[in-house]
Amino acid sequence: MDKSLHFTVCVLTALLLLRESSQAGEEKDPEVLPAPKPDPRGAGEGLPTLTVTTILEDPYVMVRGAELEGYCMELLAALAGMLRFQYRVRVVADGQYGAVAAGGNWSGMIGEILRREADIAVAPLTVTSAREEVVSFTTPFLQTGIGILLRKDTASQDMSFFHFLSPFSKETWTALLFAYLLTCFCLFLVARLSPCEWNEPKNEENHFTFLNSLWFGAGALALQGATPRPQAFSVRVIAVVWWLFTLALLAAYIANFTALLSSGSEQLPIQTFEDLVKQRNLEFGTLEGSSTFYYFKNSKNPIHQMIYEYMEKRREHVLVKTYQEAVQRVMDSNYAFIGESISQDLAAARHCNLIRAPEVIGARGFGIATTQASPWTKPLSIAVLKLRESGDLDYLRNKWWESSCLRQSQERWGPLEPPALGGLFLTLGIGLALGILAALAELSSSSRRAAAHAKKSCCSVFTEEICTRLRIKGAARQSQETSGKANA
Repeated sequence: MDKSLHFTVCVLTALLLLRESSQAGEEKDPEVLPAPKPDPRGAGEGLPTLTVTTILEDPYVMVRGAELEGYCMELLAALAGMLRFQYRVRVVADGQYGAVAAGGNWSGMIGEILRREADIAVAPLTVTSAREEVVSFTTPFLQTGIGILLRKDTASQDMSFFHFLSPFSKETWTALLFAYLLTCFCLFLVARLSPCEWNEPKNEENHFTFLNSLWFGAGALALQGATPRPQAFSVRVIAVVWWLFTLALLAAYIANFTALLSSGSEQLPIQTFEDLVKQRNLEFGTLEGSSTFYYFKNSKNPIHQMIYEYMEKRREHVLVKTYQEAVQRVMDSNYAFIGESISQDLAAARHCNLIRAPEVIGARGFGIATTQASPWTKPLSIAVLKLRESGDLDYLRNKWWESSCLRQSQERWGPLEPPALGGLFLTLGIGLALGILAALAELSSSSRRAAAHAKKSCCSVFTEEICTRLRIKGAARQSQETSGKANA
C-alpha cells in the first residue's frame, strides 16, 4: 500500500514538472508573439483557432512592447470579429515572403502554408501566378505597383539658369507684368486728373510723369520707397493698394521658391525605369526572392530584362534581405531601391530626404494566402470586400500611412497659376477703380468751385479741366502763342 501511494505521488510530481517545463518553453519560443487581443465576446465559446503566419515590416506588422501591431494586425482583428474565429500569430521563421528554392521547395510564408505550419498568411504578400498555383489568395486588401525609391540629393541635378522664375507660371508672370503697367498708367492718369496733386496745370509741373510712375511702381515691388511721393487722396489709394498687392505677391514668391529649392522633385533626372538603366551614378536592386525580382525575370520588356540582368550579375551586392535594410541603404549610399510603391510612399512620408520616382509599373495587390481548397478562402474574400465597402480599409490606410514630415513635392509646390492669385489681382483692380473715381470726384469738386467763381457751366469747366490736364503741353503752347500775339 505504501509503495503504491509513493508511486502515485512520483507520477503526479513528474506530470506537474513536465507541464511547467512545456509552458516555459512555449513562452520562450521567439517565433510566437502575442497579437492584439481579439474580441472578448469570442472567449470561451469554442470558436476555431487559426495559426497565422506573418512577417515583420513597417507599418504592416511591428513589435511594440510585448505585442504585435500594425495594419495587418488590425485587419486580422477585424476579420476575426466578422467571421468569429480566434487566431495565434507567428512570425515567419526564415524572414522570407515566399519563393521557389533550388530543390523546388517553397520558402517563407508560402512554404509554411504548404507545410501546414500555418493556416493563413496575413502580410504584404503579393498575389502572383506562381504563388496562386500552390496556394489560394483572397481578394486583395491593398493595391500597389513597382516603383523606384531614391534619395533626393543623389537624384537631383543642376538647376536651370532661369530657375528663379519657377515659383510662378508663365501666365502668372504675364499677368503680373500687365498689372504693373496698368497700375503705373493709372497712377499717371489719376495724378494728372486730381487737382490736389496738380492744382494749376498752366503754371505747375507735374512730377508724376509716366516714367516716374514706372519707377514708383518698381520701387514698391522691391519694398523700397521711391519719389515722387503721392499727395492727393486718390493717388494714395492706388499706391496703398499696389503696396499691399506687392507685399502679398512677394510673400507667395518667397514661400514657393523656398519650397521648390528644398524639394527638387522637378529636377529629378530619374523619372522612369529607362532613366534608371541609362544612368551610372546609382546602384539599384530589390528584395531577394521577392515577387518584384521575378517580375523583372519573367518580363519580355527589354528595359526590364536589362534591370534583371544587372541585378542577377550583382545579386550578392545589390539584392537586400529586408525592406528596412533597403530603406537604410538608400539613405546611406548611392542606391536606388526597386519595390512596392505603397511601401515606398510610406518611406518617403517618414523620411523627408527620400522620394519616389513618378513611374509605377506592374499593378498588383496584397492578398491573404490560405491552403488550397481551404474553407476560409471565400469567407475571408467576402469579409475583405465588406471592409472595403464600409470604408474601413481606407481608414486603416490613412491611419498607418500618416506622414511624420511635411513633404514639399512638386505636385504640392508647383508653379502658382493665375487662379491661385485671382483674389489678389481682383483686389488690385478694385483699388485702381476706386482711385480713378476718387480723382474724378476731386476734379469735379474743384470744377464746381471754379464754375461758381467764373459763373460758367460746371460741365464745361469740368471738360476744360480734363482736356487741360491730359493735354498740358498743347495747352501751354496755345497760351504762349496767345500771350505772344497780345504783346505784339
